[in-house]
Amino acid sequence: MNYIGSKYKLSNFIKSAVHSVVGTDLSDKIFCDIFAGTGIVGRLFKNEVKKVIANDIEFYSYVLNKNYIGNCKPIKNKEQYIDELNNVTPAEGFIYKNYCLGSGSGRQYFSDKNGKKIDAIRQEIENRKEEETINNNLYYFLLASLLENADKVANTASVYGAFLKHLKKTAQKELILKPANFTATGNEHQVFNADSNTLIKQIEGDILYLDPPYNARQYGANYHLLNTLAKYDRFVPKGKTGLREYRKSQYCSKLSVNKSFEELIKNAHFKYIFLSYNNEGLMSVDNVKTIMSKYGKYDLISTNYQRFRADKEKNRNHKANKTEEYLHILEKN
Repeated sequence: MNYIGSKYKLSNFIKSAVHSVVGTDLSDKIFCDIFAGTGIVGRLFKNEVKKVIANDIEFYSYVLNKNYIGNCKPIKNKEQYIDELNNVTPAEGFIYKNYCLGSGSGRQYFSDKNGKKIDAIRQEIENRKEEETINNNLYYFLLASLLENADKVANTASVYGAFLKHLKKTAQKELILKPANFTATGNEHQVFNADSNTLIKQIEGDILYLDPPYNARQYGANYHLLNTLAKYDRFVPKGKTGLREYRKSQYCSKLSVNKSFEELIKNAHFKYIFLSYNNEGLMSVDNVKTIMSKYGKYDLISTNYQRFRADKEKNRNHKANKTEEYLHILEKN
């Protein structure tokens, strides 16, 4: 998924930093990714550590992490389930009625054909869960597969803050459900859907990785339709963009971010803490250093990084296409 703040391209940078500080043998370590997003960093360490704890306040992230992190044993006949869902009869459900142009909603997040297919697949997944013909592991695997493949045919500039007036080429393609394949491990892992500052008081481990929002963009607004697809609940969409109610993060406000961040560090029962942040974030390097240094030995490394661009064509010649990504490191007292 083309995701704001994704650490996919920074995977090697993050992994080598953790190895250099903690060591290359992490087999007895508990690794926590408490702002997990799509779970890229947790997946990176899933095979290396004793346990991964993944968390995110957004429900679509919870679904993705229940699959990619929570699923640790192979699923039998998963391709058969994918094939069956690809052949469901289209249905005019909540997504079509509220987020497709043909329904009269005035919104065009998906083509009419894809909207009906998304509804049909989503309803079938839920029906099978209610009938107990699939277990939780398979449920989250199928739901994660739908989220990822629906996102590929969404008629947006990568985020769901708005839809495009005309169907772009990728949105004109037919939705084909493909499996969200995960890494099977012998160890069990934990996945939460909680506020990070609340959860931090209830867990403990060895390595804590932090990737909070950097700026005022609220993930609940930018990815509201993924939450709607994941929950598939009923509500009255608001405004032109069809927003749902969402929880605002304290990390997206300059007034509250420093206090929330220090509370998180203070309450963390982890020896090693790594914070990803960049030079455009609400907290300055000096802010972060001052806070983290209170609680142990502090260090900082950085790398240049290709910035997230929702509209690649429009921003092709933008002078700030690269940003400096910081990795703040704390060995806690």
